[in-house]
Amino acid sequence: GFSRAASALYVSQPSLSQAVRALERDLGSELFHRIGRRAVLTEAGRALIEPAREAVRRLETARASVAAVHELREGRLDVASVPSQAVEPLTTLVSAFSHRYPGVSVAIKAAFTSRDVIDMVRTGAVELGLLASAGPFSDKEVVSHALGRQRFVLMVPADGPFADRTAVECRDLAGQRLIVGQPGTGMRVYVDALREQGIEFAVAAETEHRVSLMPLVLAGVGLAVVTDAWRDFARRLGARVLDIEPETTLDIALVSRRGSLSPAAAAFVKAATSAADG
Repeated sequence: GFSRAASALYVSQPSLSQAVRALERDLGSELFHRIGRRAVLTEAGRALIEPAREAVRRLETARASVAAVHELREGRLDVASVPSQAVEPLTTLVSAFSHRYPGVSVAIKAAFTSRDVIDMVRTGAVELGLLASAGPFSDKEVVSHALGRQRFVLMVPADGPFADRTAVECRDLAGQRLIVGQPGTGMRVYVDALREQGIEFAVAAETEHRVSLMPLVLAGVGLAVVTDAWRDFARRLGARVLDIEPETTLDIALVSRRGSLSPAAAAFVKAATSAADG
């Protein structure tokens, strides 16, 4: 409703209503259906979302460009990431960026799949995105910056199977109980491909919440195929991490929208790609 919106924007409700009415007159179309105290977007209102976000982004870019004169002492950068890459390399990237530009706040937005990341960058919901893909990534809607590769590994509880082994063959997963991610994720694509090869296993749990993987594995619910972004974290918590042979990898990339970037985003991309090249 307009009252809650006005409160969130720190303006009076009449002022907000008047501003929306003025915009509707200027556009020649109603943007909201007024239903009691509720406001529901019309078709025209939904069509305005993406160009409005782009307009806000351009204004933020202009403001940040001014702040860049003062060496990025303040500002905010929105970054979307799929879960595994939010563990690594995002942790390392944000850590290095924050140490160099402590006044810039990094807001990390959740995305379940690479397609989600691309859409968030393309529509202006975020400025940068971190994703993983099977094979080199390219998309005409965004710009891709390669950051390296991550291999698939098997996360096993300390008292689980494959004791005293550092690696397993993918066929060794036959008959095991696996914890899998939702369709569209890299780890799900990998285990689905195992079945296509005739390697049968039981699905102990399917989770959209990647944060639940570690507790489920440690509780003995099943084993999990993840990327080696999890390796150090898993070992610190007492799980074993085994390489899966033959080696299968995902390409990791930072994506940005086409056109000019804010100084914070440009600095983040430069730092990330320099670290990858180094």
